[in-house]
Amino acid sequence: MSLNLAMILETRAASQPEHTAILYNGSRLSYAQLNDMSCRLASGLVKLGVAPGDKVALLLPNVPEFVISYFAILKLGGCVVPLNTLMKASEIAYQVEDSDASALIVHESILPEAEQGLAGLEACHHVLVVGKRAPPGCRLFRSLLDSAAGEFDTVQTTPQDTAVILYTAGVTGRPKGAELTHFSVFYNVVLTADQLCKLTARDVSLAALPLFHAFGQTCVMNATLYAGGALVLVPRFEPDQALQLIQRHGVTVLLGVPTMYWYLQHYPGAEKYDWSSLRLCCSGAAPLPALLMEQFRGRYGRPIFEGYGLSETSPVVSFNPVEKEPCPGSIGLPIYGVTMRIVDEQDQPLPHGRVGEILIRGHCVMKGYYKRPAATAEIMRNDWFHTGDLARMDEHGYYYIVGRKKNFIIRGGLKIYAREVEDVLLAHPAVAEVAVVGVPDEVMGEEVEAFVVLEQDESADADELIEYARSRMAAYKHPRHIKFCTELPKDATGRVIKRLLKP
Repeated sequence: MSLNLAMILETRAASQPEHTAILYNGSRLSYAQLNDMSCRLASGLVKLGVAPGDKVALLLPNVPEFVISYFAILKLGGCVVPLNTLMKASEIAYQVEDSDASALIVHESILPEAEQGLAGLEACHHVLVVGKRAPPGCRLFRSLLDSAAGEFDTVQTTPQDTAVILYTAGVTGRPKGAELTHFSVFYNVVLTADQLCKLTARDVSLAALPLFHAFGQTCVMNATLYAGGALVLVPRFEPDQALQLIQRHGVTVLLGVPTMYWYLQHYPGAEKYDWSSLRLCCSGAAPLPALLMEQFRGRYGRPIFEGYGLSETSPVVSFNPVEKEPCPGSIGLPIYGVTMRIVDEQDQPLPHGRVGEILIRGHCVMKGYYKRPAATAEIMRNDWFHTGDLARMDEHGYYYIVGRKKNFIIRGGLKIYAREVEDVLLAHPAVAEVAVVGVPDEVMGEEVEAFVVLEQDESADADELIEYARSRMAAYKHPRHIKFCTELPKDATGRVIKRLLKP
């Protein structure tokens, strides 16, 4: 049996070739054009030596080249490795090397960090630059595309072959690559489009979520193209621009993180735009405050339907049914074919109303963490995926997130691993100890706060430490608040008790 995720694009290119697939910066790509460009890029990559099974990393914002590259890599039987465009050189180097990526497609705006990160890496043989300048040893994306043949016979992959590797913090340690199969992503796309969002070829989706993120990739890009709708690509979300695009293109579907809805809710000039085309608003990636849901509906006249998912689950796990009123504060019901369970510390099921960890079983769960069998075995104990998220279930089967066992901070929908921030700050010569926690923030959901103990006879101020971290990691990760203390609260074993640091 064969299945290649590229069929999402190929099927629509065959059935509705002239229908709009992508709208971006005043330009338009039809399904036929998008498929042709993906075929030509696949052909060009094969000529460079990229083979079935190879990993190709994408370091691209929401531009047409992301979509073209994504399907080209799938067509040649390769594996897509989308990278966060906010990463710094060392982070890029780690994920490119860890994923065994043999090629990288990078936007010229991110090229300086990529060049620094790739210096000394031998495994990444080919670098394609989206832009007008390619440094020595690299090649322009457009030149490869223009010189390649338009005919390409898609490689037949199996449902269980890895289609995408998404890097996530996992449970402990450095980011891990979650292997998502052609089947797990495809079925999540089908359910999202057909059952959850009820998308059709008449829909126009605002792609403001980053496509390197599981939410944006599966639920916006792939689900919209599967349904035959149009994607309006937005490299960076700004409320004024978003409302302009909704009005200009008659956007019908908006999927976002709570931070996006907060900005829209508080944008003073919203009334001058026409958003009457908007039929569906969905939220995920971070908890949606019930008050924000109420305020947004009061201003825009649209409910927000909240769901839940993880990179490791392709990503959707649960959702509020759109045919009913959304339940404020709830992540909804498990999607078709997925089982959720609330358990105690011994993995024993808990009754309704009790708080415990969410376990997941079903078609959406990843194949495993790339090259990390021990980490995979730990998170997949007893054949259940252990999310580390704490929740309760009511008598109607609706789930409510109440916290996290994982040491994560979710800022604006993006996960930050506290240990990674701590390691950076500990490298500063004046820092003796540090503990990083997430604190509530009205705009971002959570902000990064660091509690710092300085070395004896050393000095440093908050601005200095913030700048030190900012220069060494992705902008969304560095601490926004520094608090100095003489000691950190610890238990008998010497472990820091972080709950005592939180407000």
